[in-house]
Amino acid sequence: MGGGYLGQAGLFLVETVFGLYILAVLLRFLFQLVRADFYNPISQFLVTVTNPPLRPLRRLVPGLWGVDLAAVVLLVALSVLKIYLLLFLSGQAAHPAGVVVLAVADLISTVVWIFIIAVFIRVILSWVNPGGYNPALGLLYSLTEPLMRPARRLLPPVGGLDLSPIVVFVLLYLSRFLIVAPLMDLGRVLAQ
Repeated sequence: MGGGYLGQAGLFLVETVFGLYILAVLLRFLFQLVRADFYNPISQFLVTVTNPPLRPLRRLVPGLWGVDLAAVVLLVALSVLKIYLLLFLSGQAAHPAGVVVLAVADLISTVVWIFIIAVFIRVILSWVNPGGYNPALGLLYSLTEPLMRPARRLLPPVGGLDLSPIVVFVLLYLSRFLIVAPLMDLGRVLAQ
């Protein structure tokens, strides 16, 4: 019975440590993609935390059209390693192609959840503290504005009420059903 407890603790540690680091690299990648303020204290923290593996990886994997491909390679590698460790601790094995597809699906799912949470926080803050500013809020607006702007064009404010977050939420949840779920299913089939 003790091995079960130790295994559960190992699964928790792998999921937590890898999850937090993947989140840091993913946020750095997304902030670079939306051209968020590089000198923001949160951005600087993410750069400091993620630079050790990214700096040497950039020598091998150059960027393309302003996209940091080294960060993408690192994200996929970390996600694949996390899944392999979780499978190992669970006493299972999987085909590499399935693990890669599962890793990509997990990363896309994480991106979708980041945007869902960011838009939700932005909506709540617009009710509580409209017009306020702090470094986290600046990054939040930089991250969500590329989604909110087209949604505002599709559904303009009505009577001073911005309904564009509803459009963004619907599209994000649809992407979970139409992109992430099929990828997860494909990854599970290929992993067998």
